[in-house]
Amino acid sequence: MPAPTTTLTARALLLDMDGTLVNSDAVVERYWRIWALEHGLDPERALKVVHGRQGYATMAELLPDRPMAENHAENAVMLERETADMDGVVPVPGAGAFLAAIAAAPHALVTSADRPLAEARMAAAGLPMPSVRVTAEDVSASKPDPEGFAKGAAELGFTAAQCVVFEDSEAGILAARAAGMRVVGVGERAGALDPDLHVTDLSQLEVTFRDGVITMVGVRGTD
Repeated sequence: MPAPTTTLTARALLLDMDGTLVNSDAVVERYWRIWALEHGLDPERALKVVHGRQGYATMAELLPDRPMAENHAENAVMLERETADMDGVVPVPGAGAFLAAIAAAPHALVTSADRPLAEARMAAAGLPMPSVRVTAEDVSASKPDPEGFAKGAAELGFTAAQCVVFEDSEAGILAARAAGMRVVGVGERAGALDPDLHVTDLSQLEVTFRDGVITMVGVRGTD
């Protein structure tokens, strides 16, 4: 029996990148496993907190007694390494069609990646970069802080209630909720986090933009 459909409407969309538009798990996990082992940590524990956050915030979570300046310095090195390695970076299924469907609609990329990493991963995945973007350089706090989503909404000229966030991670969904926004959860990680609409990937979403309203319908087994 087909799963029931869920429909959301919005005036603007705020899109996470990693895990939502781009599957970069292979490279993220590759470098964070190395980092965890170098610091005598369990890699599996590290991977439970890395998704959605800026690297320095993950380091602070895992090494709470270390000076933050060291986290920022090591994060800069991590970003350089990840930006130089696109092996395994691919689009999330349906991402290309989804971005084409919302091309004329107000939307922004809101990512914990810095600008060079975001541009490299979107290009590696063959996806167009939204003209409005909020990257790591634009915020003072990492997700789950809501600053990035609040800035994205402000740049597009819409209120929180008019926006829907697309996210895959706990940190990202907490940030969206803290910003007062509804959430489309994408992927396995998001399924357990009670998003307003959940899809396994973007191929399970039908999107239309008409008269200033973006309509999103979950289809084919979404919950």
